Order: sequence, then structure tokens, then C-alpha cells
Amino acid sequence: MSLRSRLSGVARLALAAWHSRIPPTEGGGGQAHYQTAPEDRISFPRKLAYGMGAFVNNLLAAAIGGMIVILNLGLGMNPALVGLLGAIPRVTDALIDPLMGYISDNTRSRWGRRRPYIFAGAILCGITYVILWHLPPGRSESFYAWYFLGFSMLFYVAYTIFAAPWVALGYELTPDYHERTRLMGVQNFIGQLAYVVSPWFLWIMTNKSWFPDPAAGARGLSIGIALVTIGVGILPAIFLRERFKHIAKAEQSGVAPETGAAALRRNLAEFFHGFATTLRSKPFRKLCTATFLVFNGFIMISSFQLYVIIYYVFQGDKETGAKYAGYAGTLGAVSTFGVIYFITWLGCRIGKRRAFMVSTSISILGYGLKWFCYSPEHPMMLLLPVPLMAFGLGGLFTLMGSMIADVVDVDELETKQRREGMFGAIYWWVVKLGMAAALAGGGFLLNATGFDVALIGAQSARTIILLRLSDALIPMIASGVAIWIFSTYHITEERAHEVRQELERRRGKSAEALAT
Repeated sequence: MSLRSRLSGVARLALAAWHSRIPPTEGGGGQAHYQTAPEDRISFPRKLAYGMGAFVNNLLAAAIGGMIVILNLGLGMNPALVGLLGAIPRVTDALIDPLMGYISDNTRSRWGRRRPYIFAGAILCGITYVILWHLPPGRSESFYAWYFLGFSMLFYVAYTIFAAPWVALGYELTPDYHERTRLMGVQNFIGQLAYVVSPWFLWIMTNKSWFPDPAAGARGLSIGIALVTIGVGILPAIFLRERFKHIAKAEQSGVAPETGAAALRRNLAEFFHGFATTLRSKPFRKLCTATFLVFNGFIMISSFQLYVIIYYVFQGDKETGAKYAGYAGTLGAVSTFGVIYFITWLGCRIGKRRAFMVSTSISILGYGLKWFCYSPEHPMMLLLPVPLMAFGLGGLFTLMGSMIADVVDVDELETKQRREGMFGAIYWWVVKLGMAAALAGGGFLLNATGFDVALIGAQSARTIILLRLSDALIPMIASGVAIWIFSTYHITEERAHEVRQELERRRGKSAEALAT
């Protein structure tokens, strides 16, 4: 090693050591507040590159959820069957998430643990998504069901190959408590751009001047989505580097290589041990449970909002209802930008736990207002609750990623392993299992209301009441329970700072590993 390199290393250690001695300043609520060191900052171009992955992730999630309604409205498929077709592939997706997380954590390549999968996964996602929506015309309901089910499973495999390593990569880009929140704020902000356009997908697919029928609209739209997925999804793999790649490699430096059946047995044992260890983390379970409730409470009634707008506010007028649903969706996405900025700032002032409770409480108020603001006499009033509801998911996905990164540090302190992939994958595994149940339950719940697409605007009064009650009460109750559970989450800024200092002492250096 050259003298210049030695001096550079000494300077970095001295700077980090000096930073660790800076006394904390007082943040909001009397909590200790530590300054972010320059070496812990992530440049805006790198935050932007990571955010491009969020855009693709959200675009695909919004597209598959928003376009599946075409199976009912365009092909006349039973709503319960549509719900099952949305749920079953997500179960498969959820089951392979932890496996992909384990594979990513334990991959050792010249390009790192995450980047090869992000690059290949983005390409595979685009290809399989086009195939999924090219449904042959003039076939039976059972044919469409099996076709959609089979190719949905292939799509979700590709989706997991991309998403699990991308999520894990975000947890290791910085070790700083507040910079993690800023990073997740930026990526969530960029990811919300997908929700600016996705509310118009139904209008695009049903636009008769562009497509002869909704099925043709879905085929055309899928091609555009695929091109964006491939072109944008590969950017995190190209422009980002993995901070803990060398530490992860060092963890296995003393492990003798194995082949064949012995290697398979060892990998399976390590996978199940890591899975169980991850689930034993109490703060992680709280994060998963809170997300399960807030997100899947929303997902269960996501289609209900569309039905309430079309069949209650606009008396069965699909075109006008889809247009106003587009207005509401776009307003929600735009409002979320402001929510993300505010919650990022608030989380750095009063702590992540308190910021979550504030944002979720505001969203509960918004859900409740839907009962009063969805009115056939005053249709524009349906836009009033939208900015308040945006606090639910806007705050959730700004804060959760940052908090999981803190949990990963606590886990490393206890287990001496970096397992960002496993934590990220299990987090989304829980979310997706809940999403599968929510989608299936939503379809059966829609049937239970007595809704019949053939009746158009002549739905019964009982059906309309049940649709409206489900639309408002389900997310309110789920979010309220999430706040109660989250009230005992204990990884504060002070605790996160103590964990980081102990990790740095154990590693024998103050900066875990610089970006390579």
C-alpha cells in the first residue's frame, strides 16, 4: 500500500472518530439528534439512481393491480375469480421472496451481491409482462384464467429477481440514521411518479379512439410499461455500488467450499436458520405487522373505491367514473409528494416512530371523510379526502425502509452477519402474503355486497351501502390497530447511534466500507 493510501485511510478514520465525538443536538420532543457526517451522505445523483428502481417497482405493482380489472370489466370474468387470479400468483411471489433474499445475501461476484440480479430482473420483468397481457381473443373464461395464472407466476418470479436485491441495496447505501430517512424519502418521491400516471391506465385501456376493446388496450399498454421497466430498471445496477460487499465476503472467508449434496444441505440449513432468526426480531415483527395492516387494509378496498365512484357517484357511467378516478389517483400521487417531503423532515425532527403515528392518524381522517364526500350531487367533492389519505402510504414507505435498515444493524450486532436481503425479502413476503389474502378477500367481499356488473347503474341500495362502508371502515380500523402496535417500537435515534458505534468498534474501523 502506498504512503498516500495509508495517509488517506488514517485521515478517514480520524474524521469518523472526530465525528463520533460530536455531542448530539436536541431534536424535537427532547430527543438526542446526531449530525450526519460528510462521508455518510449519499449524493443526489446516487439517490436518484436508487429512486429509479422505486419507480419501476411501483409502476409494476400499480399496473398489475390496476389492469387486472379488465378481466372483469372487459372480459366479463367473475369478480371472485379475478380476485383469486390476483391472489394466487402473489402467494408464489411471496414464497420465493425470502429465497431470493438469501441468494442475494450470499452471492459473491465481481459485480457484487445485488447488481447482477437487478439488471437481469428488470429485463425479464419487461418481457414477461408483455406476454401476460397478450391474451388471445375469443377464448373461454377458463382459458383466460389459466393463461393469466400461468404467466402471472412467471412474471412474479422475474419481479422478485429484480425487487428483492434492489430493496436490500437501499439498506446498505449509508449507515447514518437520518441519511437513511432522506434516501428513502427521495426514492419514495421518485417512485410516486408511477402513481401519477397509473390512475389513467383504465381510461387508456377503455379509450375507444385508441383501442377497439379493453383487451386490446391492455396489450398496447403492457408494451409501453415493459419498455419503461427495462430502460429505467437497469439504472440502479449500473450507477450504484454496494457498501458492505467486502464485509459480507469477509463473513465467509473461513468457510470451506462445498459441492453437491453437502452444499445443498448447508445452504438449506443456513436459509431456514436465517429465516427463523429474522422473524425472531421483535422490532422487525412490529414493522411487518404495521405495514401489513396499513398497506393491505388499503389494498383490500382499492377496487371498492373504483366501484363506489362508478356505480354510486356516477350511476354506472364507466367512462366518466374512470375519468374522475383518474383525477383522484393523480391528486393522491401529487399530494404524496408533499407528504413524503413533510414526513422525511418530521422523521428527522421527532423520530421515525412518532412520524409514522402522525401520518397514519391523518390518513384515518381522510378515509372517514370518504363517507361524506362521495356524493352523486357533488362529484368533485370526492377529491377532498385524497390529500389526507395520501399520508397513509406516503408516510409508511418513506419511514419503513429507513427503520428496517436500523433493524439490520441491530441484527448484525447480535448475529455478526449482514442480511439486508433476507430482511427486505421477509418484509415484502409478509406484505405480499397479506396482499394475496386482501385481493382474494376483496373479490369475495365484492360478491358478498351483491354487486352485479350486468346491472350497471341499477345496483341495489344494500349493495351501495356495503360498498361504501367497506371502502371507508376497513382501512380506518386496520390503520388504527397499526398505530396501537407501533406505539412500543423502541429503536430510537440514540439506540441506533449506540449500535453503529459498537459495530464500528467490533469491525475495527469507523466507516464500514466505502462505496466501491
